[in-house]
Amino acid sequence: MSNVLEVQNIEKYYGNNSNLTKAIAGISFTVQDGEFVGIMGASGSGKTTLLNCISTIDRVTAGKIIINGKDITKLRGNQLNKFRREELGFIFQDFNLLDTLTAYENIALALTIQKVEPKEIEKRVKEVARKT
Repeated sequence: MSNVLEVQNIEKYYGNNSNLTKAIAGISFTVQDGEFVGIMGASGSGKTTLLNCISTIDRVTAGKIIINGKDITKLRGNQLNKFRREELGFIFQDFNLLDTLTAYENIALALTIQKVEPKEIEKRVKEVARKT
């Protein structure tokens, strides 16, 4: 099996020298293709910070995060935007869907932004719906 995610000795600090908070200290793990992983810990232990770093919402202070062989900690600007748009999916705890759109329209919107043809959008949305 291949690794889809490699987290290598990441650290995340907030603040400055006079008031520094270490949110993540030297976390390393891998996730293989087909594996399901849960993240557990006490409140304030860094779970959300870890997920924010993996999902590129936040940047690590040190270490590497490799997704499908690509070191995402080195991506900037348009490269990072392209990665988020084409290779990363989010399911937020509070959904972050547009409540004026249907489920179909919310999915189709992301594909429309990527300039996917309407026939292909319909095909992809139906394909995703069949999987759930």
